[in-house]
Amino acid sequence: MTGGMDERLGAAEIGSRLGERATLVQFSTAFCAPCRATRRVLGEVAGMVDGVTHVELDAESHLDLVRRLNVVRTPTVLVLDADGRIVRRASGAPRKADVIAALGVATS
Repeated sequence: MTGGMDERLGAAEIGSRLGERATLVQFSTAFCAPCRATRRVLGEVAGMVDGVTHVELDAESHLDLVRRLNVVRTPTVLVLDADGRIVRRASGAPRKADVIAALGVATS
């Protein structure tokens, strides 16, 4: 997972409340096989770590965000801190350990 940008996302943009500690935002598309695995991993992590929310967005339905955030493939995962600031981002299916490590940055 790479470092973030000085960019923030709010509840209105992602269609869900932000997690108390962090939010995992996943951009997916309908026919993306790695997106299903990513959904499972992020859902498991959000279930394990208090205050963390997982939000999955259909890239084709959120083209404004896709363009603004330069999402070029799916899945793309953004880790937001409690204020909605993007602190990490990754393309492709992440490993659970990498997601947990990235959450450490978001919640510190």
